[in-house]
Amino acid sequence: MAQLGERTALANAPCSFGAFEVTVGTMANVPEALDLLDAVAGAGYEGIDLGPVGYLGLGRPLASRLAARNLSLAGGYLGLPFSEDDAFNSALPSLTELIDVFDAVPSGTHPPRPTLADAGSPQRAAQPGGSALDRSIGLSDDGWSRFAENLNKATDYCRARGYEPTFHHHVASHVEAPWEIERMLELTDVGLCLDTGHLLLGRGDPVQSVRDWGERINHVHVKDARQAVIDGIIADAAPVIDVWKRRAFCPLGEGDVDIDGVFEALEAIGYSGWIVIEQDMLPELDESPQVAEDEQRSNREYLSLRGL
Repeated sequence: MAQLGERTALANAPCSFGAFEVTVGTMANVPEALDLLDAVAGAGYEGIDLGPVGYLGLGRPLASRLAARNLSLAGGYLGLPFSEDDAFNSALPSLTELIDVFDAVPSGTHPPRPTLADAGSPQRAAQPGGSALDRSIGLSDDGWSRFAENLNKATDYCRARGYEPTFHHHVASHVEAPWEIERMLELTDVGLCLDTGHLLLGRGDPVQSVRDWGERINHVHVKDARQAVIDGIIADAAPVIDVWKRRAFCPLGEGDVDIDGVFEALEAIGYSGWIVIEQDMLPELDESPQVAEDEQRSNREYLSLRGL
């Protein structure tokens, strides 16, 4: 995978340490931002995803923190209610805030990606993985029309600000199952952020998906995931929070995603850009932060053995 390694840059993300939209500001034992940045840099990653806006800092302080650790910004995730016009318009300032953060930080070889996702709904959050088997919980034709119109608006805004966005299919959102990803690709021209773990939750095949959607993939989130845990969540009709509570995502090589197959497929399509390693988890009160640090260091070593 030598050529893939030359064309890509490896990043990690705050969610691998328990810091993301579900936990920051609401749960205890979320790591301090500076400690997290030290851990990511110390493990040998080249970049970091932003996490919730403000968590890692803003403006010059953020730029200084990244520069001091030789880290570049890989992207920033933002869920927006694309299928609901009023809610979408009300949420648009959050996209401006995200892009403003990008502007304050020098770009590396690979610019950061505005990583757009659908915000989902309470119904979808109660049925993670459900739309692969029950299309009735998906958007209506009118819903898809609103979705596409508003996603195109967000895409145009990102491009006008100088950033090429990517769309993240996400568990418990309206773009979760392969059929929903294909509908999104059909209705828009935004690039695709392929997330191997969320794809498994949506009952997709990560390797085949790289082959099928390769022309649209412009960002990659690599997760490993335990199929038995996913199956248990779906069988129990458990809510989406159980994806993280039950640790569906695991260290690379310990789950059921064909990680080597994904990398081989990415090399075959000539992928160039960020590969962001993620291992979303909820921080436990009795768990040392060292556990997450050790796992992300091991993930980096796993990648090094594969020429990445």
